[in-house]
Amino acid sequence: MNIAKITFEPGMYTVEELNVTSLLDRTYCISDLEGTGIDTTVESITQFGAVPYKRGEGLGEPSFSSLVQASKPIPAAVEKLTGITNEEMLKASRFNEVYEQFCSFIGNQVLVTHAGYEYDLPMLERHCQEFGLSIFTNKVLDTKAMFTYIHPEVTDVVSTDFLIRYYDLNTEGIHRHDALADCGIIARIFECVLDEYEKRGLDHFTADVSKHMKRFVIPEMYLKKEKKE
Repeated sequence: MNIAKITFEPGMYTVEELNVTSLLDRTYCISDLEGTGIDTTVESITQFGAVPYKRGEGLGEPSFSSLVQASKPIPAAVEKLTGITNEEMLKASRFNEVYEQFCSFIGNQVLVTHAGYEYDLPMLERHCQEFGLSIFTNKVLDTKAMFTYIHPEVTDVVSTDFLIRYYDLNTEGIHRHDALADCGIIARIFECVLDEYEKRGLDHFTADVSKHMKRFVIPEMYLKKEKKE
């Protein structure tokens, strides 16, 4: 199994057992998930997005995007945030069907995520267990971890918004919190991170248990229970 070993601690996590070489000259698959909420132990995946990427060439074709039938209602605040509605969930395919298509799409490529170690992978592992499926064995890079490794001076939570500001990326007009659109943002962040790795003479990412990633804080909107009518 190539997926990194992730150990969660209060407010942070570490990564072990992952080594990706030839970072600068490789074709990747950028991936992202949307869900009914942030808590990976109880929330349900609502959308997959994935797109090929190679440094210097940008995003490739084709891309992959599919809604997934959630096992619970989407809170109104999350509907508004993602644009994915409970009505759409009625017509969406079940997780096992979409997951099979997703695995076929990504092949054996190294995946690139943002905050995937603390959200995407735990969500996928739990869903696979619930459906009796095996999780893919692709190696997975996380822009949050890659950035943290080379910026020990940064004490902020390295969120997508933080990296957009840090790298001064223009995201105007992009439908944020859509899985495929967010793949495009992750790709731009990843390119900036790779540029920094090249400047430092780094062409590999090796997990180091001594380095800690600060976990995201669950936004208040996810903690508020829906008011009963």
